[in-house]
Amino acid sequence: MFRVNEVLKYESKLFRVLQILSEQIVWIDMAAPKAFPVVMLTKELRIALEDGVLLRAEDPFAQLAFETPEPGSSAQKKRDKNYTLILDIVTDPRSYLPKVRAEYINEIVSDGRATKRSIYIALRRYWQRGQTPNALLPDYKNSGGKGKKKKASGKLGRPRKYTSGVGAVIDEQVEQLFRRTIDKYLLKDKKISIAYAHRRFKTLYKNIFPEILDSEVPTKRQMQYFYQREYSQIERLKKRTSSIEYNKDTRQLIGTATSNALGPGSRFEIDATIADIYLVSDSDRVNIVGRPVIYMVIDVFSRMVAGFYVGFESPSYVTAMQALATAMTDKVEWCKQFGFEDVTYEDWPVVGLPSVILADRGELLGHQIESLVSNFGVRIENAPPYRGDAKGIVERYFGTIQAEFKPFAPGVVEKTLIKKRGGKDYRAEAEMSVFEFKQIIMSTVLLHNKYHVLEKYDREVDMPADLAMTPLSLWNWGIQNRTGRLRTASEDALRISLLPRVKATASELGVSVFGVYYTSSELMKSGWMHRSKDVHRPVGMSAAYDPASADNVYLFPFKGKSDYWVCSLTDCFREFQGSSFWDVWQVKDAQKRTIAKSKQEEAEQKRLHEEFVSGLIKSAKKKSPDTRHMSNAERIRGIKGNKVQEKETERNVPFYKPEKKRNDEPAKVLSLNGDIQEEDYSYPEYIDELFNGEDS
Repeated sequence: MFRVNEVLKYESKLFRVLQILSEQIVWIDMAAPKAFPVVMLTKELRIALEDGVLLRAEDPFAQLAFETPEPGSSAQKKRDKNYTLILDIVTDPRSYLPKVRAEYINEIVSDGRATKRSIYIALRRYWQRGQTPNALLPDYKNSGGKGKKKKASGKLGRPRKYTSGVGAVIDEQVEQLFRRTIDKYLLKDKKISIAYAHRRFKTLYKNIFPEILDSEVPTKRQMQYFYQREYSQIERLKKRTSSIEYNKDTRQLIGTATSNALGPGSRFEIDATIADIYLVSDSDRVNIVGRPVIYMVIDVFSRMVAGFYVGFESPSYVTAMQALATAMTDKVEWCKQFGFEDVTYEDWPVVGLPSVILADRGELLGHQIESLVSNFGVRIENAPPYRGDAKGIVERYFGTIQAEFKPFAPGVVEKTLIKKRGGKDYRAEAEMSVFEFKQIIMSTVLLHNKYHVLEKYDREVDMPADLAMTPLSLWNWGIQNRTGRLRTASEDALRISLLPRVKATASELGVSVFGVYYTSSELMKSGWMHRSKDVHRPVGMSAAYDPASADNVYLFPFKGKSDYWVCSLTDCFREFQGSSFWDVWQVKDAQKRTIAKSKQEEAEQKRLHEEFVSGLIKSAKKKSPDTRHMSNAERIRGIKGNKVQEKETERNVPFYKPEKKRNDEPAKVLSLNGDIQEEDYSYPEYIDELFNGEDS
């Protein structure tokens, strides 16, 4: 029931079991300074244990088993010396008897090896602290009062050797000034040094004590000691680092992203960055087009790159959807566009919908993503602002993928644009085209997915030791042994659901999207384009559009339903045929600027016209003769005759006087093949084309 070295608690005191006899046990009080081994009946202790009076307790000296003093240190020497001194006593099973113990002690004292007091201290430490040699280790760790405030009448520390003066005593008043300076300067996120803070303290100190000598001002070392003693390391880090930087780069990490992923397709991370390289145009390599935007979509469980986007649109919902569209659909045909003909489905098997997409708040936050959530059951998670560490996997991959081309490619962004003597502007060194850069990204992604070894991947318990730690191997293993695999969906429905949406309005001209009108057979049948006041058109419609093509939009005519109509450009807006919506926005913007400028000119000319008309009217009023001698009836009766007279005057003025021409006849043209049939150059008629399909 009882064990040697066990700690028991009786009446709030701790006792250690030293020996177990047939009907008795030997224990010792672990806290008494003059304790000796005491013999207790096992039967009585058993009853006390059953009654709850005697309890088993934790050993307060258990940590001594883990201490290892430095070889040759004073702690080791003292331990070994004391253990050798009492070895004969503690190894004798009768040492609990006072007479036996006294014989050993008297012999040691007579030999002059130690005093009785030293022997008893060593014996008690040995018995009370666990009956091991380490129980005799001196408690040097408790010496010096580490971390405790020291009180002294004079200056602490070693005396000065080279600097004049004695130095200052750090009392409560100095500590208050220390604390005031530290709180004002050091505990800020401005990275102020301790030297600068001490200079500010020195100014404050000399303002309070103007007659003090510089040699008697508290030193920087004294201030630094107070700073490190009174303020913990965690407090200093939090105060001296901005909350954004602390949460992103400094705080301690207690988890791993993989632990939250149940399997392949369980969680995707998406993020964007601006590549550190300048590119040239595909059509004209003389034109430098700038730095492209790279979007990456990565599966958390396998680290497989599911899809990406490279272009020049700013990070937004539109570009994020293009990256997600590639991540959720088959990549074989997509790879062929970049010249990778041998890529198969088995090389890049990421096709389908994930369970969760983790993104920044800007791209996937809003009503535009609701179709993906409601129609396909994909959960969207948004990282907090300024917390790139929440998407650590995709953030880390940006550095990896750019390391593949930065050492070799021209036009790579450097740290500064300040050119040294003989230096060059890296922007002018751009030589790689956009398509070539996309090929590099595609090749890097294929290499990563199939062959990159994830040395620091946190393996699951059941992963076999011979499993190749590559993204493709982890993906295939997870499909066979884990949940969370991708769900299938119609590619057309998926792409349309991912497309950005905008409000659409219906009129007799068609459906208006960004000021461009579209029509379809369904729209014609609905009767919304008839020109009548009795036609009732729906409001609040939305349309999905592909930013890369303005030829078609996808109209959702009914709220709450996924039915859509494919609408094409009307003839009135054929100028945008084959254009992208970026071109449409650019042209529309230019047209609006031109119209605004023309209206401004029109308003100015109209103002001048109105002034001219107003002047003529005033002049006419001044020239009006005095008609008071005639009545209104007489003037009205003369209208008919006056009109006839005005006609005669108008007829005498020639309208057109032709010039005289010579009577030269044109030469006749003779055909070598006989008579030529005259071609009909009359204006054509478009009656059939204009009213095609309409009732006459």
